Amino acid sequence: MPDSPVFDWNSRTYVMGILNITPDSFSGDGVLRAADAGEDSLVYSALRQAEQFLADGADVLDIGGESTRPGAQTVGADEEISRVIPVVKAISKEFPKAIVSVDTYKAAVAEQALANGAGMVNDVWGLKVDPRMASVVARHHAWVILMHNRSKPENAIIVQGLGGRYVGTDYVDLLTDVGDELQESVDIAIAAGVDRKKIIIDPGIGFGKTVEQNLALVNQLAYFKKMGFPILLAPSRKSFIGYTLNLPPEDRLEGTAAAIAFGIDRGANMVRVHDVKAMVRVARMSDALKLARA
Repeated sequence: MPDSPVFDWNSRTYVMGILNITPDSFSGDGVLRAADAGEDSLVYSALRQAEQFLADGADVLDIGGESTRPGAQTVGADEEISRVIPVVKAISKEFPKAIVSVDTYKAAVAEQALANGAGMVNDVWGLKVDPRMASVVARHHAWVILMHNRSKPENAIIVQGLGGRYVGTDYVDLLTDVGDELQESVDIAIAAGVDRKKIIIDPGIGFGKTVEQNLALVNQLAYFKKMGFPILLAPSRKSFIGYTLNLPPEDRLEGTAAAIAFGIDRGANMVRVHDVKAMVRVARMSDALKLARA
């Protein structure tokens, strides 16, 4: 495993590239989709995507084996391990300096990924689903991304061409409620021994929020700076962009760019994206504009 990643959060915005090792990614980019079509083996396809992402300027590679789109089928730990771990091993071997993150809420998956080259866990349920996850992260001295999530299948609707979105998700006060629930995840992590300096928070764009609530979270991202942790923003190709612009996932590049630029201005320290080359450029330009204003 490479040395634990070191981030200088005051220097620039970091870019995380998404490697979906799934057949059913909402954005249509799952590596299993290409492998099943006979284009290449799963691992080879993932390696080439990782290579391209790194060449395009990605700082972190986020590898996930279960789609989290509204309405997606859950995947058992064994199946997720069979998808993810060979890719984590291969990328860590071929690109030993790469920062590898595993996108999972299952401790068994995280345990194997961290033992085989990953240095970060991206938990979309903020350590609240698997009671073993926090201790796994702590034992491996790993970084952890704690995401806010109020997703409920009964609150999801699916529209052909635009995908899933959430409706009827009630908050007493959106920012306060999201902040308080993120703090619960932080408390779980610290109680288990996770290094406070290795915690990143994510307000969970697209997870149990309406289109309007997602827009508000991006606009008010600076609210979460007071929690004292770096912030990950992950709006890439998500349905709040699609419903705002009436566009399918493959046509959401410009909407994603706008959300990324706006989010960086509001305090995002890392952005999670599908279109790495374009969004690295957006991030670098946004950083330059922020620096000029300062």
